[in-house]
Amino acid sequence: MDPSGKFLMGSPEDELERSEDESPQHPVTIPNFCISKYPVTQAQWRYVAALPQVNIELEADPSSCKGDKRPVEQVSWYDAVEFCSRLAAYTTRLYRLPSEAEWEYVCRAGTTTPFHFGETITSYLVNYNANYIYARGVEGTYKEETTTVGSFNAANTFGLYDMHGNVWEWCLDDWHHNYEGAPNDSSPWFDKNNDHLSHKLGAVVMRGGSWYNIPNNCRSAYRLFSTDRDNHTDKIGFRIVCEVGRLA
Repeated sequence: MDPSGKFLMGSPEDELERSEDESPQHPVTIPNFCISKYPVTQAQWRYVAALPQVNIELEADPSSCKGDKRPVEQVSWYDAVEFCSRLAAYTTRLYRLPSEAEWEYVCRAGTTTPFHFGETITSYLVNYNANYIYARGVEGTYKEETTTVGSFNAANTFGLYDMHGNVWEWCLDDWHHNYEGAPNDSSPWFDKNNDHLSHKLGAVVMRGGSWYNIPNNCRSAYRLFSTDRDNHTDKIGFRIVCEVGRLA
């Protein structure tokens, strides 16, 4: 899908269980870009992992929760960057991870509530730890593993699935403790060394929550960081962006 527009990034001060790192709210303008409908699946991963290496090797079948249509997991930030580099070389189009601003924009899809469904979530719509509740929600079924992408048949108004729960999603940005000084043009927020992604160090942003996490962690504005870009767990995957009109 190919969204563009403006939105207010971050959470309002009265949002339940918000964190200070979601402040200050600030307007961001989003140019046109394309983003994948689902997190990258294991079948898609295997295809791209078989393409010629650009910087690092990729394991063909890294995931713990097996299934062609389940999200790939046990992939590091470096692995996800390599995936994008291989796909870009193969297609001659520019693929990359989404910036944090792009991710929140497409997750919200025009909404201002904690979730794009509204004020709370349910295990009928999201794969998360439904032993816990948020706001006036109710307990549900905790599946304790990933699920097939899109299996809840609950897309947001941009047509995107699994933006809340299932797997955390790597973003391109370096981690920052709040939005003071954040870009307002949706570009990834780097401290330094942004020309050599395969060599970057330091903490990096993840978004969306996972099958393991409580509902608060799945909010549109919720931010999490990994101090280890080489982190491999069954709770982290990613989706990809293709920049409109740009060639690799």
